[in-house]
Amino acid sequence: MASAPLSYKLIKKIKDDKFDVDNLHQYTLLIHLGVRDLQVGIVDSDDRLLFFEDYIFQNLNSSEDQLSLLQELFEAHHLLTAGFWKTVKFSIKNNKLVQVPDSLFIEEAAPEYLKLNARFDAEKEVVLFCQNVKSNAVTVFALHKGIHDWIKVLYPNSAIKFMHQSTSLIEGVLDYAVSEDKPSLFIYVDRFKLHVISVKNGKLMYYNQFPIKHFSDYVKYIMLVLNAMQMSQQTSQIVLWGYIGKNSPHFLEFSKYIKNVTFGGRPSYLKFGYLFDEIQDHHFLDLYALHLLAN
Repeated sequence: MASAPLSYKLIKKIKDDKFDVDNLHQYTLLIHLGVRDLQVGIVDSDDRLLFFEDYIFQNLNSSEDQLSLLQELFEAHHLLTAGFWKTVKFSIKNNKLVQVPDSLFIEEAAPEYLKLNARFDAEKEVVLFCQNVKSNAVTVFALHKGIHDWIKVLYPNSAIKFMHQSTSLIEGVLDYAVSEDKPSLFIYVDRFKLHVISVKNGKLMYYNQFPIKHFSDYVKYIMLVLNAMQMSQQTSQIVLWGYIGKNSPHFLEFSKYIKNVTFGGRPSYLKFGYLFDEIQDHHFLDLYALHLLAN
């Protein structure tokens, strides 16, 4: 039986009035790729987000499928194949990563670090790394070689930075977090995945990501981390970002078990025009925080 054709759907698109196609050489292009989705952002030299798109994917079963769908989407897009951006920041969402302290990191040993925490195919994947400035660590991660090489060929005249979702989330949370005596727990609800970050006195204490199959998994994993970090379910401050509505049934159910939950806001390091009021403030922190990396 023939497999279903690869497909994608544009969920949201916003273009600021100040966007000027003649100024692409002054702009930074943000590409944030997941197994089931893609976000695109464009930031100008004044740190203003000028353009945003959110896509979801269907019928993907492999990295090869992911590459084929990306190529199809980009070819049909009037901006993404332009080759003269100032900078291109390409970020991957996957679980093939490890965090290494700055003091221990040796570039030549990156594959060995990654082997400690993830399985990867050296013939099909390239091992990369990016700096976590605020947490004094390096994120080592794997990316499909076909996607990596295609991006490099697509943007030969731009400075290309390869990054990982975990890095942007950690840096974004550390930028947002206020120094406190008690650690706070920061939650990012992704599509079919949960990211949990603990910060105390401005320092990263914990990061992990968990696959989600049922809504009950959210509460289970959050309780697991609270217990592991010896944090109180009743008194600990929980800050929430991601794909969950403020009045959604999921959030109302979530708040029955987890107290002191507030929603995170937009970052101060980016400027947003009025058109972006269509997007809830606690959405897309992982995309926005790419702006903090490798500037």
